[in-house]
Amino acid sequence: MWISVAVEFFPLDAPSQPFRPLGGLDRSYPDFWSYSNRDYGNRIGIYRIMRVLEDLGLRATAAVNAAVARRFPRLIAELVRRDWEIAAHGLDMGRVHHDALAAGDERAMIEETRDTLTQASGVAVKGWYSPGRGESLNTVSLLCEGGFEYVADWANDDLPYTMKADARTICAMPLAHELADRVLLVHHNRTVEDYERQVLEAFRVLRTEAERCGGRVLSLLLSPWVIGYPHRIAALERILACIMKSDAVWPATGIAIAGAYKRAAIDNVQPSQRQSY
Repeated sequence: MWISVAVEFFPLDAPSQPFRPLGGLDRSYPDFWSYSNRDYGNRIGIYRIMRVLEDLGLRATAAVNAAVARRFPRLIAELVRRDWEIAAHGLDMGRVHHDALAAGDERAMIEETRDTLTQASGVAVKGWYSPGRGESLNTVSLLCEGGFEYVADWANDDLPYTMKADARTICAMPLAHELADRVLLVHHNRTVEDYERQVLEAFRVLRTEAERCGGRVLSLLLSPWVIGYPHRIAALERILACIMKSDAVWPATGIAIAGAYKRAAIDNVQPSQRQSY
């Protein structure tokens, strides 16, 4: 089980082009309502998630915008104190990656994000989540160049796999888009009960498949401004408590899972074996 918590800053004046990430401010400027709703996540919601995970003895990967490190240094200190993994999540949620970016400009964005978060946390940052999962044709190559070990933009597997960029490789980590709280509760407008049921159903199926043909990754992407509200946080607690009753679960950070994948040389397994459900 890989828990990812999106720790993001949505600028009030974020451009609408080339696209706004899911959750981006979409009302007329200045959209104080949406801005303050997102800001709630970093001021209040994230700490509820921390308490739930701490009570269950769990760690997460925090996908952090560089702007958060500058604006909320105390929050970064709390993440480090709890030994969460810090992964890079771009400069902010208004600076998406896309193919109109010059390679030099995108390289500078990636390096600034990496260096800002490494300096703020005191830990080398090895994981990358693009804002809005947007990439250019150069993104993966630039991530390899920048020393990143995994990227979480590709949602096309239940296991990690190796991506090649020129002469380098990087691990593609399976971050499930369909199980994200933002997708189910905001985009699809499902109830908290629906969210809880769907996550646990995914866990049941993946556990059964893992027993039959090897490990699977259950990835849960959490948004503090969504699941961190008081009327939703109990659902997260129930979900994780139920999952942790199973003795078939290894709760791990992204970098730990990527390391285990590399050690097991899963990329040498034939596709027919990997996909025999």
